Amino acid sequence: MAWDEWEQLKADANGRSSSRMQLNEAPSGKGGAGQGDLTVSQKDLAAVGDSAFKLFEDLGRYGRDAWSSSQTAAKDLTSQEFALGSALHTVQDRWEKSLTTLLDACAHISNHMDFTQKAHAGDEYHITSTVSSIATLDKGFDEGAKR
Repeated sequence: MAWDEWEQLKADANGRSSSRMQLNEAPSGKGGAGQGDLTVSQKDLAAVGDSAFKLFEDLGRYGRDAWSSSQTAAKDLTSQEFALGSALHTVQDRWEKSLTTLLDACAHISNHMDFTQKAHAGDEYHITSTVSSIATLDKGFDEGAKR
């Protein structure tokens, strides 16, 4: 985009009374001054990770319940020269690929939430220890100044 074109777009936006252009700024009145819309707590991260893990377990346990009977039906229909047999096999194959993808995604989410919790806990410990060290250092300087 050329500079002249950008200037023209800004002028056009300023000329409209129903809307105004905002660059790199949240609309005023939402979320308070200086606060973003997104917040997360350790409890939130744990809940997301737990839900992903439970879904992973349940899908792993029950997601293949129909596999054996579907494969048997597909073979029987195919041996009897029904086109539905190969179609059922194709559906079963696609189900397995989709199930595997979903299981991988759930495991990734669960593992990432665990990692995030541990990383934030480590960051919190580091920040707390650094700040407390600075306070101790300041106290030492204050005591030295009184002498």
